Amino acid sequence: MSAEWLYEAGIAEERAILVSGGAILSARVEWGEGLRAGLVAEARLVKRHAGTRRGVVRFDDGVEALIDQLAREATEGVRLMVRVVRAAIAEKGRTKLPVVRPVPGEAARPAPTLREEIEATGATVRVLPATSRAFATNGWDELVEQAQTGDIAFPGGAVIVSPTPAMTLIDIDGALPPLKLALAAVDAIADALHRMDIGGNVGIDFPTLADKKDRQQVDKALADALIDWTGERTGMNGFGFVQLVSRLERPSLVARMARHPAGAAARVLLRQAERVEEPGVLLLTAHPRVLDALQPAWEAELARRTGRTVRRRADPTLALHSAFAQAVPA
Repeated sequence: MSAEWLYEAGIAEERAILVSGGAILSARVEWGEGLRAGLVAEARLVKRHAGTRRGVVRFDDGVEALIDQLAREATEGVRLMVRVVRAAIAEKGRTKLPVVRPVPGEAARPAPTLREEIEATGATVRVLPATSRAFATNGWDELVEQAQTGDIAFPGGAVIVSPTPAMTLIDIDGALPPLKLALAAVDAIADALHRMDIGGNVGIDFPTLADKKDRQQVDKALADALIDWTGERTGMNGFGFVQLVSRLERPSLVARMARHPAGAAARVLLRQAERVEEPGVLLLTAHPRVLDALQPAWEAELARRTGRTVRRRADPTLALHSAFAQAVPA
């Protein structure tokens, strides 16, 4: 069965999944960030690092970004046309600035939407209405739960995905013998890279394997599993560690959920609320942090799309990811 991209233009979130045979092969999410990859705009060079081609630019709205590949003659204060090549990456305790590069002569243009990005690759995208069940039947809810927890089970164990400032770390846990556990985890790791939209530096902490032949066996299995993945990979060292490096343009699903758990839960709640079928007022029940993250404009859009009155009910006993929407009498 051929793979197909499905797309939903949600409230405060675009989402797309590549599906085949009832399973999600890849997933992408965008939250409407201002500086996204592909945006071309003018910015002022506010700092140039001495002796390098790098510096800092500031856009007219005050947002700053790192810039590299500066021309030799570019001096502080000059205005440059730049293209965003990496969005801001929010991490615990800090945010990595967006990265831009000079594009002299190019015209200003907004960043492509998620749908436009996928269609630019030549893929066909099927746009779904809010009432569609296609995302759910292909495993969207399970994927969101995995992104929220970072835990992905496989037969015999689990991989734990943790975003850190330096890299995304993937740990492996289970009761199988070390070599069997490492081999059993390989497909789950390869799937996670695509399904969680993970790029940049990735460190995989396999069980320690003393025998070089065992390490080489895992290396081969990982290489086979990553046959359609673009990037570089190290061989396993004596401590079971493997590093992957690929292009990083945006936060992964797990990084978004980890850095903004309440905002992520609010978006899940909005999606659920759009799909309530019973008549009546929409009641959103959630932890207070989730309701605080629910911006008034998002709630207004929910009311507009559904044609219903929307009410809130705070429940501090609920976990962030346990929010729910229901119809109640007016």
